[in-house]
Amino acid sequence: MLNDLLNWRYATKKMDAHKSVPEEKVEAILDALRLAPTSSGLQPFEVLVITDRDIRAKLMDAAYGQEQLVDGSHLLVFAAWDNYTDDRIDMVRDETGVARGGVTDRLMDYYKNLKSNYTARDAEVNFQHAARQVYIALGVAMIAAAEQQVDATPMEGFDPDRFDDILGLRDKGLRSVVILPLGYRAAEGDWLKDAPKVRRDRSQLFTRID
Repeated sequence: MLNDLLNWRYATKKMDAHKSVPEEKVEAILDALRLAPTSSGLQPFEVLVITDRDIRAKLMDAAYGQEQLVDGSHLLVFAAWDNYTDDRIDMVRDETGVARGGVTDRLMDYYKNLKSNYTARDAEVNFQHAARQVYIALGVAMIAAAEQQVDATPMEGFDPDRFDDILGLRDKGLRSVVILPLGYRAAEGDWLKDAPKVRRDRSQLFTRID
């Protein structure tokens, strides 16, 4: 079943501008994304869900004119924390305490150790680490979209600085990393729509060490 979904999905090049993804499907994708694993469970990112067409048009211009941003009905912008801070790690600690019946000494020690390791590092090192966590969530979102029979096209082809400026991300301590338009594949105009899926042969991709 999962492999059937992965065979069905592809990086849609042309979306049908007349079709909109129902909100219940978007929410299902977001719920799955929220459950994605991340290092130390910190979830060091935020996801902007953008339906405003005018804003998406500005973002399309900053994404080299890729029309999926406006032809799709929803645009997910994954923005990573620009740094790990005591306040951000304490926030996760406190949320964990609420979910698990209180902040125990064990939890305090765990997050104290995290802070000593993370906050001592350079901000750019921390941003790159946070950005890698984004890609775990991105992968889960793409699989969830396929499960909902929603097309999704992951993109790094955009100007992050312009995205950050348009969306005011730097003021929030965030930096854009990757984007994911959601929509439905157009019946015509997509050169990739009916092309066979190409993946490397198992013998080239996997190495077993027994």
